[in-house]
Amino acid sequence: MSVLEDPTDDALEVTPPKTWATGVPAVTHALRYSLSQTSPRRTMLTLLNINQGKGIDCPGCAWPEPEPGKRHINEYCENGAKHINDEATTRRLTREFFAQHTVDELNGKSDYWLNQQGRLTEPMVKRPGSEHYVPIGWDEALDLMAGELRGLDSPDEALFYTSGRLNNEAAFLLQLLARAYGTNNLPDCSNMCHESSGSALGETLGIGKGSVSLDDIHNADLVFVVGQNPGTNHPRMLTALEETKRNGGEVVAVNTLPEAGLIRFKHPQRPRGIVGRGTKIADQFVHIRAGGDLALFQALNLLLLQAEEARPGTVLDHDFIRRHSTGFEAFAEHVGKTSWDDVLAATGLAREEIEEIHERVLNAKSVIVCWAMGVTQQKHGVPTIREIVNFLMLRGNIGKPGAGVCPVRGHSNVQGDRTMGIWEKVPQRFLDALEREFGFTPPTRHGHDSVNSIRAMRDGRAKFFLGVAGNFVRATPDSDVTEAAMRRCRLTAHISTKLNRSHAVCGETALILPTLGRSDRDVQAGGEQFVTVEDSMSMVHASRGRLTPASGELLSEVAIISRLARRTLGDSPDIPWEEFERDYGSIRDRISRVVPGFEDFNERVARPAGFHLPNPVNSHTFNTASGKAVFTSNDFVDLRAPKGYLILQSLRSHDQWNTIPYAMNDRYRGIHNGRRVVLVNPEDIEDLGLAEMQLVDLVSIWQDGVERRAEEFRLVPYPTSRGSAAAYYPETNVLVPLDSVADISNCPTSKGIVVRLEPAGSHER
Repeated sequence: MSVLEDPTDDALEVTPPKTWATGVPAVTHALRYSLSQTSPRRTMLTLLNINQGKGIDCPGCAWPEPEPGKRHINEYCENGAKHINDEATTRRLTREFFAQHTVDELNGKSDYWLNQQGRLTEPMVKRPGSEHYVPIGWDEALDLMAGELRGLDSPDEALFYTSGRLNNEAAFLLQLLARAYGTNNLPDCSNMCHESSGSALGETLGIGKGSVSLDDIHNADLVFVVGQNPGTNHPRMLTALEETKRNGGEVVAVNTLPEAGLIRFKHPQRPRGIVGRGTKIADQFVHIRAGGDLALFQALNLLLLQAEEARPGTVLDHDFIRRHSTGFEAFAEHVGKTSWDDVLAATGLAREEIEEIHERVLNAKSVIVCWAMGVTQQKHGVPTIREIVNFLMLRGNIGKPGAGVCPVRGHSNVQGDRTMGIWEKVPQRFLDALEREFGFTPPTRHGHDSVNSIRAMRDGRAKFFLGVAGNFVRATPDSDVTEAAMRRCRLTAHISTKLNRSHAVCGETALILPTLGRSDRDVQAGGEQFVTVEDSMSMVHASRGRLTPASGELLSEVAIISRLARRTLGDSPDIPWEEFERDYGSIRDRISRVVPGFEDFNERVARPAGFHLPNPVNSHTFNTASGKAVFTSNDFVDLRAPKGYLILQSLRSHDQWNTIPYAMNDRYRGIHNGRRVVLVNPEDIEDLGLAEMQLVDLVSIWQDGVERRAEEFRLVPYPTSRGSAAAYYPETNVLVPLDSVADISNCPTSKGIVVRLEPAGSHER
């Protein structure tokens, strides 16, 4: 397909879903896509350097690498190879392209088409009233932004957004710029994915991060994988789970859809993965109803309490409960009232299935629970994670080898960005450290997260939007509302490597600021630079680009932020922005004095493996009000759709990274040459009076009385749990009401959308 052709679903083909993942086809697909983007030489240069000790950290997922010496020469997955070579593409976007296409034309193109046009090469501006982007010099572009910032009535009218692709150094500078300017408006992609994890873990354990290492995964007796699809979203996790199985551990998968990677994994670097059957991953697949995870863990906790009552002193870890926790008695009383009828209705499981899991738990000396957005993007995501913490604490599976909590982050440095202070409600101790180091008093009032940023733009309370990496318009809920809100801004600017839909949804003035990619060499006045990232398991390590940048006009994110800060703030406060741009080591020196755990940052990150940030949970230190881990009592929730409706969850296809498809396929689920499909259990299709492959509209309703509609999706029979359906985002983000958010965390409920399916064309347009 030519990069100037926009794909359609006209050739949609559906085949049976796969029952295994990876193997030789993954290698073939990775190489085919990579070579379609760039030369064989550049492909090999990226692949031989990705995730190596002195190489390029994969800009994809945040799954950690093994220690140096234990890494394979090909330490990447299919999607990582596609992702890095998508960035390393030799396709280029020039001013001629923007002269050819109006902003409205770009807005009408698919996410796939926009991404396939290539790397951005020079700054572009869309002036008020213009239909086109035109070139602009860096000085003029940055002066335009700084003038807009200085002209706002309040610093809180500005928003500074970032995605997890940003490195630690640039993230630290972005939050420093925002706070020196006078606002905590630092929305980020974590607000839309793992905010529920941070909220729940912070409340119960005192830190919003996972507590396990890769070795813990390898050596656990039992690993739960809940609401998560490793085969597509972080395939190298399957290698870790294979090691769990090789060491005698078991895996329980809890999901509304059977996922190929959790059924069987064929490791492409081992003979068994090439010519053999591979490794069975899930010892038990729990085909749960959407939103039933809270009920499942409450039932498991009830069974553990009952087992302890039947065999006193043999089931629960009373020493941990007595010495390191609080709230146990109230929790136990609350869980004791759990109704099995309610549990079975909410989960869609048989009691025997839950009791089988219970037996596995009793036989396991160490248990890890991993989860992702299938849990966090539910209205009751925070209570569900709190219940998971209860479950682990009952048998002391916190702070010991092979046990703990494992929220699996979806983007390479989303956890690092938060560590660096990209947070709208950062703790006061962080603000105090900034004040000591830089001599200004940061604002203390909480800023806007992503959902509240949309509300602020919609209501005219925010007028300036800077997006550093990411694709805000397509990552956020309620697409029509989000786009209208963005268009109300006086100025929108995006620091990006490639074109995406956010560039076509413009404020009165709009800027595209092209930046270096993770794979590009970064040379500043102080010499060649490297950046750092933090993975899902709190390892901090360096990343060094290897490729010649796509254009001599590209600036690094550090350089763009530093230059904008100088123009906006002047010399007050006295922050050495020029030195930061010249030498990233000077940024790390400042980080070492502001962020706990980063002492001697430059020295420690020079090690091939980097260094591990301490997690106090693993020494049974809990930074909660009581100084102990907290048992919680969580109200039972049964997420049910009215008769004639289903619970829809949005998900990625296999050939997709975040909001951007790399192809129109999802081969593990058997979807080829199309994306506008909705996967529904065959019995639900029959009950709804619909037919296989029928063209339907997806309609969500909300208490505001507004119907949100995603039109013309093919109805595909699929083994989803009864009452559950699935479709790809960002196409279905339009269905998620802005005000439908998780309790406490404000995370959009993209895994719990109540929808009805209407025959396409049956409503009045």
